[in-house]
Amino acid sequence: MTDRYDTGMEVRRAVLGDAHVDRATASEIEFDSAFQTLITEAAWGTVWASDAISRRERSMITLALLAATKNFAEIPMHIRATANTGATRQDVIEVFQHVAIYAGVPAANHAIALAKQTYAEMEEEQS
Repeated sequence: MTDRYDTGMEVRRAVLGDAHVDRATASEIEFDSAFQTLITEAAWGTVWASDAISRRERSMITLALLAATKNFAEIPMHIRATANTGATRQDVIEVFQHVAIYAGVPAANHAIALAKQTYAEMEEEQS
């Protein structure tokens, strides 16, 4: 593995948590191995590893982009990541309000519903 892969795995674990990364790597097979390496090196080892902006800001940008492009499947994962990145619930609702204006109310509405559900699950898990 490369240094970028090792850095990516470290950042990925810090942002998403060990449990998530362990599940993802446990389900990896030869078919998706190259893809997993790609996202670990590029997304986590390059983009998320950069200190040009904070992880809180990256969380907010990621959530906005996911909602704006209607890639809703990853929103719960990134809502959970806010517990590790410092993006608050207020940050998240501000992001989705921004999405509503610039990318559409239906996309923001769906993202907000996913965030509410995920926050409720997180609270239940902590109880």
